[in-house]
Amino acid sequence: MGRMSRHHALLARAPHQSRPALAVMGELSLTRMRVHEICGRARRTLAGWIAGTVQAGESGPVIWVAPAWEGARLFSAGLARIAAPERFLFVTPTRAEDILWTLEEVLRSGAAPLVVGDLPGLPGLTQVRRLHLAAEAGAEALGGKPLGLLLTPGLEGGAPGVESRWKLDPAHRPEAAGWALTRLRARTAPVKRWQVREGPDGPDLAPPDADCPRDAAFSP
Repeated sequence: MGRMSRHHALLARAPHQSRPALAVMGELSLTRMRVHEICGRARRTLAGWIAGTVQAGESGPVIWVAPAWEGARLFSAGLARIAAPERFLFVTPTRAEDILWTLEEVLRSGAAPLVVGDLPGLPGLTQVRRLHLAAEAGAEALGGKPLGLLLTPGLEGGAPGVESRWKLDPAHRPEAAGWALTRLRARTAPVKRWQVREGPDGPDLAPPDADCPRDAAFSP
């Protein structure tokens, strides 16, 4: 009987524990202690919305890591509309390999609830797995729930092994600001699109305009 019990435990697919999630808006929810990818032309705007959500409920800095050779920087006055600029700590490594190393070390420390990596290219699968493990270690270290965001260039992303992948593009109209949000990948949900509207209390999701086939949810 003991042997059968051990085999049953090895074959069981249920997770040992469910991870908490950060509810940003509507169906935009991000699993904590994991790393998620954001792509699209408005990817930094989406990262700002997520940062504002984190800041509303938690203390600690938002660590934003970006290459030193990139001339563009976040505009504080624009950022202030969606998040608290004074709670951001910007790190600008001079070598490409130091960007992911910095993200890993910050996640492992557990000192920041949100770590954002503005990447010049796509990371490898091993690098993403190391970031997942670092986030879990950070949670154990200080009892927090660190979250990692990878902002990747290109319109469709493609970082392997991420927990989820989201795309945000501007879709403004003359009468109002707007964006198109797409969930490109998630472990338990299909690909789906929404319109994001700027409301009096901030951005909010409009009903989805189209669903994609469920088997496309894991496409890179």
